[in-house]
Amino acid sequence: MCILEGQVALITGAGRGFGQAIAQRFAEEGAAVALLSRSLPQLDAVAQAIRTRGGRAIGVRCDVADPASIEHAVSKVEEVLGPVDLLVNNAGVPGPFGPIWGVDPVDWWRAQAIHIRAPMLFMHHVLPGMVARDRGRVICVSAIASRIVAPHLSAYCTGKIAQNRLVAEAAAELAETKVAVFAIDPGFAATQLARDTAADPDARKYFKPLIERIENHPHEYGTDPDLARCAQRCVDLASGRYDALSGGYFELADDLDAQLAELAADG
Repeated sequence: MCILEGQVALITGAGRGFGQAIAQRFAEEGAAVALLSRSLPQLDAVAQAIRTRGGRAIGVRCDVADPASIEHAVSKVEEVLGPVDLLVNNAGVPGPFGPIWGVDPVDWWRAQAIHIRAPMLFMHHVLPGMVARDRGRVICVSAIASRIVAPHLSAYCTGKIAQNRLVAEAAAELAETKVAVFAIDPGFAATQLARDTAADPDARKYFKPLIERIENHPHEYGTDPDLARCAQRCVDLASGRYDALSGGYFELADDLDAQLAELAADG
């Protein structure tokens, strides 16, 4: 039997990159997947590919910077597929790049609407049902930027730090339920987000080593092994096997089984 059989998954930023890879793996494991992003043609292409392989998928246009769009998208998903069992907050933006006194404050704040407000709103809409059913899992795709200081990347680092704390707070509030919440670093892949970063004039000005890493990436777009590794990590967390680690932030190199064993040994 497939690990996620009979469950409904909602995945943001699912038209490409990590979101697409996660959606495809969830579908392979039996979940009905709702793909969200602003580009409906991209979503339709991914959904059709999943359906061609025997899976169940729909695309729902959603601007995660717009609270009304989020509310409408969640309602649409539940109307078509049923209550959400798995939520993956994957949508994100890389910039703006530059010193705090140099970036556009409007752009900086919009990044927080995507990184912080959107995950909070999606959880606000789906957690009541998860709590009522006493079943569900939420994964926020954070970043290694959540634990480093990166000058000229304040919007991204702040948003990712806040995502990790939002996950920890939610997990503490859900401690008496069977609903688990996690944050992960997806790894490094030649995604469109990376391409957008490499094309940004400010990123090229302030992040020359990163731009070189992107431009000299050894894998073609869409073929990076970290896409599959990230998707598998999400399947593992969605399976329920690691619910005892709820509230944590994990990178791909982290050994979840070892952390479970350590937790058990500590009582």
